[in-house]
Amino acid sequence: MTIDRDRFVALFERQPELEVSAPGRVNLIGEHTDYNEGFVLPTVIPQRTHVALAARSDRVVRAFSAQVDGQAPFEYRLGAEQPRRDWTDYVQGVTQVLGEERFIFGGADLFIESSVPVGSGLSSSAALQVAVLRAFRQAYSLPLDDVALARLAKRAENDFVGAPVGIMDQMVCSLASDRQALFLDARTLEYRLLTLPPEVELAVINSGVAHQHSAGDYRTRRAECERAAAALGVPALRDLTPADLPRAMALPEPLGRRVRHVVTEDERVLQAVAAIERGDLAELGRLFYASHASMRDDYEVSVRETDLLVELARAEDGVQGARLTGGGFGGSIVILAKPGKSREVAARVKAAYDRQSGRVSTVLVP
Repeated sequence: MTIDRDRFVALFERQPELEVSAPGRVNLIGEHTDYNEGFVLPTVIPQRTHVALAARSDRVVRAFSAQVDGQAPFEYRLGAEQPRRDWTDYVQGVTQVLGEERFIFGGADLFIESSVPVGSGLSSSAALQVAVLRAFRQAYSLPLDDVALARLAKRAENDFVGAPVGIMDQMVCSLASDRQALFLDARTLEYRLLTLPPEVELAVINSGVAHQHSAGDYRTRRAECERAAAALGVPALRDLTPADLPRAMALPEPLGRRVRHVVTEDERVLQAVAAIERGDLAELGRLFYASHASMRDDYEVSVRETDLLVELARAEDGVQGARLTGGGFGGSIVILAKPGKSREVAARVKAAYDRQSGRVSTVLVP
């Protein structure tokens, strides 16, 4: 996908000066661990968000999304950003944090086009923010490295959009390339890029149940983790080990189960990195299933539809593992398929799911 330059000209009466993009992501393992300062292991997907930009000589930003039908470009002045509770908040949040950090930049005409589906658990918001930041960085020669860019994108989503997300999505969208996984310590932001072996073959299926991280359930889980950490006397759940689980399970319900998920999920990330490095895909698949069970039972972020997708995938001979990916409450699953099997497995799982659930799923990868 590239930007429709003719539409850009029709909207803004001039040519774009640059075009950038950022990928969506699928999290291999390590769910709800980033805001607990733990470990994550995401990778990027082929779907991307593209942004074309033409700089302006004034302080006005005009932004248009090709994914929103029947609208004129949204217009605002830099320094006068106001939340609207829609896609424009992600753009406004970016310019607000750039202004707060005293970067020198001006207005812009922006055309946004994306193949990353919204509400699918594949980080459409981070892809949008990283792409917009890349566009401003290039247009105005802003001194931002990729990690600093990810930090600003997270701050925009936390402070302006109001979604209490961690930094995993922004980091992988900013740093990783195709066939790379990002092993990230969310506390220190130390990271390592792992090249996925050719035997790692993924399928991603969107359940058709949309989620929204700025909504209440995600906030509730984060607040529960903070309460549990305070009750256990640690700065974050990252500081606990499996030896701490007996006292964690003595906390009032459901805090103990929330702790158990985070502690065991951190362990699973470390085990998954080791499994990838030694090419043990059977072990990686086992970790996928264990992660999904933990999110379903202890963290309670799965829903009937994503559970059904995982069950259907598990019944396939060509599947080594499957799990909910993303924040949950809908969204997508990721399947670890046996080599050469991802396409046919995804097609069969989709067909069975659509028939049994009454919903329409979408195969996003391959």
